[in-house]
Amino acid sequence: MAECTRPQDTGTSAPAFRLDVPLHELLTQPKERSAVSPAAQTQTLPDPVYPQRAKGDNELSKSEYHKLNALRTLNGWAIPYVKSRWYSKELRPIIPYLFTEWKCNLDCHYCWSFNNKIKGMTEDTARRSIDWLHSIGSRVLALMGGEPLLRPHFIHKVVYYAAKKGFFVYLPTNGRLMKPEVIDRLGDAGLATVNLAVDSVEERPELPKALNPIRSYFDYLVKRQHYYGYTVMFNINITRINMDDVKELTEIARANGIATDYHINEAPLTKQDHFKHYEDNSTYLWPEDYPRADAILDWIVDKQRQGYKMVNPVQHLLDMKDLMRDGVKPWKCRAGQNSLIIRTDGTLAPCFPMYSATYDWGTVGNHKFDVKQLDEMKKSCTKHCLSTCNYILSYCYDNMRVLKWGLKQALHGFRGATGSFE
Repeated sequence: MAECTRPQDTGTSAPAFRLDVPLHELLTQPKERSAVSPAAQTQTLPDPVYPQRAKGDNELSKSEYHKLNALRTLNGWAIPYVKSRWYSKELRPIIPYLFTEWKCNLDCHYCWSFNNKIKGMTEDTARRSIDWLHSIGSRVLALMGGEPLLRPHFIHKVVYYAAKKGFFVYLPTNGRLMKPEVIDRLGDAGLATVNLAVDSVEERPELPKALNPIRSYFDYLVKRQHYYGYTVMFNINITRINMDDVKELTEIARANGIATDYHINEAPLTKQDHFKHYEDNSTYLWPEDYPRADAILDWIVDKQRQGYKMVNPVQHLLDMKDLMRDGVKPWKCRAGQNSLIIRTDGTLAPCFPMYSATYDWGTVGNHKFDVKQLDEMKKSCTKHCLSTCNYILSYCYDNMRVLKWGLKQALHGFRGATGSFE
């Protein structure tokens, strides 16, 4: 088994996966997943109309901007949530993730979520996926990778098609390919949110997702929010070597009026044969780093309580302390019920860490999610995982919290819709 070891090896190592061994073997034993049934006729995505807005149009007023995002929140999140409660025995993915790529242009040393040998999603798979998700009540589409913007023309088509069908389209990106022309095309197509992944201010070999190399793109992205109506947030991963950067990036986000969300650095949940950085990885947190990480998390919580826009619930940030110590408290993961992933080939899995699992959960249009199997699996995997996306979904999947949040947003004119669900 491959191992991840400390830089300047001290003799202590961690396994190449965090799952209990029996579950790991069940999920990764050699077998073939279902294949997507061939279409009677290969489908394509329509060519986007660009620009849709007339030249010389003014940017949205504050009230128009907030109204647009309130409607997007209502149609993309609130109504599907209510319907998922009504159709509680059906697969109702409130937030499905479409992996258009499993390739990336950067090599962050903590990240196993890419493999540059995997082909990107075809237009046929993308269109069939969007149509299927629409038919089962989804109205959010999170584009994922790898790096989705490796093929900007393809993503333009995906955003345009999904937005025309009423989807709240969410784009995570490292920003290196987010040129002004790309921003204009995606904004014009109806993009709702950009989740900009940055881990440091200055680039370093282990953490190439840095702000300064893309600063001009970031400034343009923020500037055009009120023209196109999208929102922006920073996605920040807390590692042993970027804790000062976490603070600086948080303050930069605050100064630019955008939200943040945070992750604590995690080793792979299942073994990833393509991952190159198991050994001598300087980004992983070790016991001697825990006090500093605890202090950073406390600092983030304090900033949120001061009014900084943050996506993570306070409890999630506090639970990250337990994750570092491999003692995660029980939580009700909704993966495979109200979230799912669609791989580049159209096969399904419940969540990001299971992307490489060989277990057969079905394909687009023919899912094989079984609540009993998922519940049994989660007895083990949730002890070792604190997925930000699925944790927040779990936290929000509560009627009283939804009602309280909706009332709070209404009282503030939906101006804080990009902030925490607290």
